[in-house]
Amino acid sequence: MSSRRTAKSRAVGIAALATSAVLLAACGSSSSSSTTTSSAAASTTPAAASSTSSTSTAAAAAGVMVGSAKGSGGTYLTGPDGRALYLWVADTGSKSSCSGACAQVWPPLITKGKPAAGPGVNAADLGTTTRSDGTEEVTYKGHPLYYFIADKSSGQIKGQGSNSFGAKWWLVAPSGSAITSGGSSGGSSSSGSSNSSSTSKSSWG
Repeated sequence: MSSRRTAKSRAVGIAALATSAVLLAACGSSSSSSTTTSSAAASTTPAAASSTSSTSTAAAAAGVMVGSAKGSGGTYLTGPDGRALYLWVADTGSKSSCSGACAQVWPPLITKGKPAAGPGVNAADLGTTTRSDGTEEVTYKGHPLYYFIADKSSGQIKGQGSNSFGAKWWLVAPSGSAITSGGSSGGSSSSGSSNSSSTSKSSWG
């Protein structure tokens, strides 16, 4: 009778040990799987973040490109869409005096990064100036650059020679000089009142 009880106790003990071994193996496997997954996530997440960061940085660093085109008065600067760019003689140095209603008729060439030079344009002459609204306007040889609202496509220079807002607007040559010939009669149609912030004429007049 005693031997039967002993055999039964041994059987129960062996079964218990086997169950414990199975449970330990399962826990170890789960932990290993969790560790592997976490490690994989840790190794891929920084790479993905780095890629996203690089893309954002590249996008932020990309500025507008200033090009050039030939017209009746010579070669002049153009924006990335091929439209003519002008300087305003009322501007003092690199500071823009055209804002409000003036900037609606003569939109500034805005950039979100360092401007780039296209064919025929000197990259060293390109720069930026901070406008009153905090945006960055492209400058060339220190002169803020503008579009004219009536120039709808490349080749149009309707703003040339305009006296809009109390001072002359001229196309800009790749040398940085104002082109004072080859004006279009379309430039005088949008003349307005003088900009109150500055009506004095610079040496470009």
